[in-house]
Amino acid sequence: MTRRIIGIDPGSRITGIGVIETDGQKVKHIFSTCIRLGDRPLPERLGIIFAEVTQIIRDWQPDEMSVEDVFVATNAGGALKLGQARGAAICAGVTMQLPVHEYSAKQVKQATVGKGAADKTQVQHMVKVLLNLQGQLQADTADALAVALCHAHTSHLNNRIAQAVRLIR
Repeated sequence: MTRRIIGIDPGSRITGIGVIETDGQKVKHIFSTCIRLGDRPLPERLGIIFAEVTQIIRDWQPDEMSVEDVFVATNAGGALKLGQARGAAICAGVTMQLPVHEYSAKQVKQATVGKGAADKTQVQHMVKVLLNLQGQLQADTADALAVALCHAHTSHLNNRIAQAVRLIR
């Protein structure tokens, strides 16, 4: 069964979006972009994220959404804005009746690079390799595609485990 997954790397200034397709064995790049929000007031940026993600869902018809979780380092204000951007994207997915799956940055890096402490260049490289992409890949776009890949790998593994458990019973 082929599934289409939209991955979101939320940001209050740049939100990365990637759409992939998978049959459980092969993965294919379908679409990717960044929503560049600039210096508009935050409420306006959140509205744009919601509207753009909703339109991309309409255009590309994904079956599921995967979103990177908020990472809090030192700037609590930045984390709050990031959380709001993430919420706007999630609301778009829920409004369009998509199941939403959330992954930490560490889970995304583990699923795409093989180690949870990978840096951005390693993620970009592996996304290009896994999706057979050529040329330069913008960091936020690569992160969004990595979130989608993480969900593709994780859900495929979970489905195989569930099948094995059913066979045992």
